Amino acid sequence: MKQRHLEVGRLGEDIACRFLKSKGYLVFERNFRKKQGEIDIIAKKDSKTYFFEVKTVSCENIEHDVSYETKDTYRPEDNIHPLKLKRLSETISLYLIERKMEDVEWTFGAVSIYLDREGKKAKIDLLEDLIL
Repeated sequence: MKQRHLEVGRLGEDIACRFLKSKGYLVFERNFRKKQGEIDIIAKKDSKTYFFEVKTVSCENIEHDVSYETKDTYRPEDNIHPLKLKRLSETISLYLIERKMEDVEWTFGAVSIYLDREGKKAKIDLLEDLIL
């Protein structure tokens, strides 16, 4: 079960990178890890640095399992809870210090992915400028 979870997460991150690149982001680092946590994707667009958390959920049939209008079902970003946000904030701070980027304009965002592996489809939501 854990292996499948890791595979889904990795696939979600790959899809998120392709999606971000198609939206004009330059992805320059992935999976920055420290004991506090991990930053999934670090990208740049215009003069701003973006730190993205990627959350992926599997769906059997994306057309029936995901409500496009109301989103009244479980959403991947629901897994970004307060403790996760605290760890992300600490990890981002460490990243900026290590890279000597304290004065860089940056923001936090999330990429939510609904993944239908059998149908080979994905629905992607990009959430930008979230508050940590």
